Amino acid sequence: MTSSEDFVVTDRGGIVENRHRIHAAVVDTKGRLLYALGNPERMTLARSAAKPAQALAILETEGFAGYGFDDADIALMCASHSSEERHIARTRAMLSKIKAEEADLRCGGHPSLSETVNRAWIRQDFAPTAVCSNCSGKHVGMLAGARAIGAGVEDYHLPNHPMQERVKRTVAELCDLDVRDVEWGIDGCNLPTPAFPLDRLARIYAKLASAADRDKAREDLPARDAALARIFRAMARYPEMVAGEGRYCTVLMRAFDGALIGKLGADASYAIGVRASDETRRLGADGTLGISVKIEDGNLEILYAVVTELLDRLGIGSTEIRSRLAPFHRPQRVNTMGVTTGGVSFPFKLRGSKADGDDPRLAAPTR
Repeated sequence: MTSSEDFVVTDRGGIVENRHRIHAAVVDTKGRLLYALGNPERMTLARSAAKPAQALAILETEGFAGYGFDDADIALMCASHSSEERHIARTRAMLSKIKAEEADLRCGGHPSLSETVNRAWIRQDFAPTAVCSNCSGKHVGMLAGARAIGAGVEDYHLPNHPMQERVKRTVAELCDLDVRDVEWGIDGCNLPTPAFPLDRLARIYAKLASAADRDKAREDLPARDAALARIFRAMARYPEMVAGEGRYCTVLMRAFDGALIGKLGADASYAIGVRASDETRRLGADGTLGISVKIEDGNLEILYAVVTELLDRLGIGSTEIRSRLAPFHRPQRVNTMGVTTGGVSFPFKLRGSKADGDDPRLAAPTR
């Protein structure tokens, strides 16, 4: 049940200006819901937060290993990148590995997600093309997957293409849902994007973290878990490929140095997979944690503030580690003269499903 206090509040001079409704789910490896905000089962378009699951379907295609993609390439498949030169260059190199051309991509160019890159493009009078798409890595991956299964590549992006049918089955399996219970729309990059209950997004990321733990313990992993571990490792090792300089995903993963992965989805969805530790066990997790968040009105600034606040409330990482996210945590409202006019507050309280759900650390901060 949604609480009337499941909001982030922005003010101007102490006067409430906006309330941003939050939905969130925190689950463990087994998918048990530990904590929640709003409706943890809200049907949610995962958007780009689903990319690791889509990448899994690509990695599992027959013959994919023959293309020689390395972990940085896998990270780019999971990326919503900033179209920095390194991202564009790697996209071109990946196309070369599968003997494809930019014209084969079924995504379009668009302004960069980085203002720094956009300013440079404007100075150069540069018009972005398909390789500049923030989803270019995923599209090259889909091309590779289509070729690996011997399907045509011209329509690899269409919902009824054999590659997309594989993606649908893989996503449903990771969510522990019947394929009919996952709904599909078309994303901004022209590929299908899934919708499913928000807590199932958290479940996917808990599975990614669990596979990474088992891989580090040198367990003999089934093929699927080995692929999930590789995706986690790729994102954690190459966070600059997943987003870009100054972007939240990159800053987050650099700060936690392999302890977690995080991925943005457009219109303010987010997911994190946290490897098992004393911190996750203290929260009652059986193994790893998966965290998923959706801001109802699609505000990305508020999304990053909420994700950071949740990590703080849950005690994930040290104070020093979380301090590296401070620029995203409590964004100030500053006018054109540099005067602070307002701020952001977090009156919500996490609902716990276990006996210590009233832990004061989960309540709204008094500061």
